[in-house]
Amino acid sequence: MKTVDGDIFSGTKAVDEKLKFDSLKLQAWIDEYVPGAGKIKTIEQFKGGQSNPTYKIVTESKNLVLRRKPPGKLLPSAHAVDREYKVMTALQDTKVPVPKTYGLCEEDEVIGTPFFVMDFLDGNIYWDLLLDDKSPAEKSDIYASKNNVIAQLHMVNYESVGLSDYGKPGNYIARQVSRWTKQYIASETQDIPAMNKLIDWLPSNIPDEDETSIVHGDYRLDNMVFNTNNNVMGVLDWELSTLGHPIADFNYHCMGWRNIPQLVDEKFCKENGIPTEKEYRDMYSKITDKNLDEHWEFYTIFNFFKLAGILQGIMGRVRDGTAASKHAEDRGDQVIPLAESAWDLVEKNYK
Repeated sequence: MKTVDGDIFSGTKAVDEKLKFDSLKLQAWIDEYVPGAGKIKTIEQFKGGQSNPTYKIVTESKNLVLRRKPPGKLLPSAHAVDREYKVMTALQDTKVPVPKTYGLCEEDEVIGTPFFVMDFLDGNIYWDLLLDDKSPAEKSDIYASKNNVIAQLHMVNYESVGLSDYGKPGNYIARQVSRWTKQYIASETQDIPAMNKLIDWLPSNIPDEDETSIVHGDYRLDNMVFNTNNNVMGVLDWELSTLGHPIADFNYHCMGWRNIPQLVDEKFCKENGIPTEKEYRDMYSKITDKNLDEHWEFYTIFNFFKLAGILQGIMGRVRDGTAASKHAEDRGDQVIPLAESAWDLVEKNYK
């Protein structure tokens, strides 16, 4: 897996001392669940994955990825590696590309916390939505592929792939507002007035429209692996997936058009082969036959709030000493700007 753009979260490193485990116990598990893998040669830790520590396991015949719950004090319902494993396994034979999964270990005896193992994908991960090292044609292909994959995800019949019990159909937005409010409060490190206002405003302004699909919950460019033809070969990091509202999920994925100055500039987008926000929305609508226009701004407000809640959760783990990345604190600096941007949209569109 090649990481592109030189981001500080890219690539692997030696395993952090507090995240090491007994490789002999893991070897016994691999021998049972990954036939033919052979002996473990190396274990490294991916620099990313602040939420669930993630490792590259190289054996005699396979390159594998192990994803585990972190040790220590955890927020309720967070770090759900069992759910990640379930949804990725269910999607194996759909049009949504995911790595092959081998098994889930829910016991602590092997490496100290629950984990699952999947194939390592030998492709490219991009961290920069501007894709500066790509031609306009390549950028266009990458954007088209990631748009198609999230559209295909939202069209999967969750009942037919065995995910009827993966979440509660309906009222997704209300439940998400409640969830991220609770997790934000549990992780709070300072008083943020804009977050307090959003917590009060969101529950009574949820649109009446409701539909249910499998949602990824964190569908970002750097959670996808691309092949040499600029097509998505695998979607990663399903920790926040559930049964939810597809338009909210798609909107979350579109936030770059609101917070990256170049993407806000339609002239820049057209010159660089990147669709504008409206063009990108239309691509998704054409595939899914969904109308995104009426409540688009509400979903943007909701998703700024949600992302602020996620990043505050990382800050809470910094506070508690359980964050898996020394760079996690830097991401917490985005909480206030996100909350204030969301409240600005409320005042512009609803006041």
